[in-house]
Amino acid sequence: MRKVKVGILFGGCSEEHPVSVKSAHEVAKSIDLDKYEPLYIGITRSGEWKLCDSPGPDWESGDCRTAVLSPDRSVRGLLVLEEGRYSTIGLDVVLPVLHGKLGEDGAVQGLLEIAGIPYAGCDVQSSAICMDKTLAYRIVRDAGIATPDFWTVAADEKADPERLTYPVFTKPARSGSSFGVSKVSGKEELLPAVEAARQYDAKVLIEEAVVGSEVGCALLGNEGELIAGEVDRVALSHGFFHIHQEQDPEHGSENSTFIVPADIPAEARSLVQATAKAVYRALGCDGLARVDLFLKEDGSLVLNEVNTFPGLTSYSRYPRMMAAAGLTLTDVIDRLVALALAGRAR
Repeated sequence: MRKVKVGILFGGCSEEHPVSVKSAHEVAKSIDLDKYEPLYIGITRSGEWKLCDSPGPDWESGDCRTAVLSPDRSVRGLLVLEEGRYSTIGLDVVLPVLHGKLGEDGAVQGLLEIAGIPYAGCDVQSSAICMDKTLAYRIVRDAGIATPDFWTVAADEKADPERLTYPVFTKPARSGSSFGVSKVSGKEELLPAVEAARQYDAKVLIEEAVVGSEVGCALLGNEGELIAGEVDRVALSHGFFHIHQEQDPEHGSENSTFIVPADIPAEARSLVQATAKAVYRALGCDGLARVDLFLKEDGSLVLNEVNTFPGLTSYSRYPRMMAAAGLTLTDVIDRLVALALAGRAR
C-alpha cells in the first residue's frame, strides 16, 4: 500500500520561527511512518524554502535542497532544485506547522489553495479572521459571545490616554504568543506600550483587562464531528500570562503553570467546551484550533483569542489537552490528515 506523502512546513518568517521548528520536531517524532512518507520543508527566517532531512534544531546546516511550492496544479507539489535542474515531488497533503504571521494568517493557506494541495487546519478566510483579534471579536460578538471591550489604533493614529479606564492591555492586532503585549496600569504607560506593540504590527489593539481565570480548550475536527480536549487553566504566580519568550520554555513558563484537567467545577468545564465550540463555528474554523477564554468569578466566559495552528511542542497546551482526553499527537496527526484529504473542496 502506497504511503501518503505529507509535506510538513515549518520555520517561517515570524517571531514564532523557533516554536514552529520545535512543533515540527514533535510531529516528526509522532507521525506514523507505516502510513505516511513525511517530507520536511523548512522556511528560513529570511523566507528561503528548503527540503531537508528532518526538522531538528540545526536543520539549516544539514543536507538541504532548495524547494518551492509549484503554483501549477498539474504538479500538486514541490519544485526541487538540484545540480542546476528542477525536479518535481508530488504531495498528497500538507501540514502547515507554522505559527504567527505568514503561517496562521491565511498567507500560506492561499498559496496551498493556488497549488491545489489539500492542507490541514483552517482555510484562508478563517485563518485571516482569527489572526486579526479585532475582526474575530466583532464576529464572535455578533454570535452572542462576550469579548473584552476594545479599541483599535491604526498605523496613522495616536492613542488617547485620557479616554481609557485602567488597567488595559495593548497588543499587536495580528500576532501571537504574547509578543508585544503589555499591561498598562496608568495613562503615562499607554503610549510606550502602543509603540512596543507596533514592533510586531502597525495595527494595535487596546482592550479592557478582564478579571478572571485564563482557561483554554483544544478542538479537533469540523462541523460534522468536533472533538474537545480537556479544558486547562493557566495558574499565574505573578504578572500576566506569556510563553515562548523565555530562555528555556521547555522547563516551564517563568510565571505560569498549566493545570490539565482544569481545577474548575464540572458545569464550568462543560460551558467552556460548549462556548469554545460556538466560537470555532462562528469563525468558520476547521481542522484544529485552541480557543482561549476568561472564566469570571460569576461563571461567565469572555473570549481571549483563537489560535488556528497552536503550538505542538513538548510543553504546548494543545497536545496536553488532547492527551488528557485520550488522544496522542499521533492520533491528532491521523485525524488532521484524514480531514484534509476528505474535507473541503479547495
